Amino acid sequence: MKTRSPRIVRTTPHTVSMSFQSFIFYAFSVVLIGSAVGVITARNPVHSALLLVLAFFTSAGLWIQLEAEFLAIALVLVYVGAVMVLFLFVVMMLDINLQGLREGFWNYLPLGGVVAVLLVFEMGAVLWGNYAGGGAPASLPQGYSNTKTLGLLLYTDYVYPFEIAAVILLVAIVAAIALTLRHRKATKYQDAAQQINIQRKDRIRIVTMPAEKREE
Repeated sequence: MKTRSPRIVRTTPHTVSMSFQSFIFYAFSVVLIGSAVGVITARNPVHSALLLVLAFFTSAGLWIQLEAEFLAIALVLVYVGAVMVLFLFVVMMLDINLQGLREGFWNYLPLGGVVAVLLVFEMGAVLWGNYAGGGAPASLPQGYSNTKTLGLLLYTDYVYPFEIAAVILLVAIVAAIALTLRHRKATKYQDAAQQINIQRKDRIRIVTMPAEKREE
């Protein structure tokens, strides 16, 4: 009579790493959802801005886990490093009437609820389509860099749209400066052209004065 040897199931490092990645994903997801809810429920605008910074950092962590390093760094540098700092300065420097901001909350709540339901439905449809399609995503080759691939696409296949977008942004910057520029007479400023073309007679005047005798 043959006896069967007990079957030993060994956990491979790949399985352990996948479970750890899943834990990190769900932990970041919980923090992201909680901070996003706190942004719209916090009574203090400064607290809302800080919670939004936390949401941006958590989203950057999720994008790094999805191997989208360029998007994660761009999110941190652009939104956290520039936009949110500007929001915090504006909120803390201006005397905002919090009571007036809360007055229209219930008026916009139905519209906001409809938009939120639509967003959840769209995200659910995308996720369900990915799961229903089946198949594991193709593994990336060793040393793959999505930042390098994005740069090659921008400056080869999409170089003209990229340059057109840059020109449009430059025109928008110049137009914003021109619209907000105000020439005030009371404002002190320096005219570089006038300083360069200055002559000695415009700045120095030689006055001849008779000598005075000291009275004894």
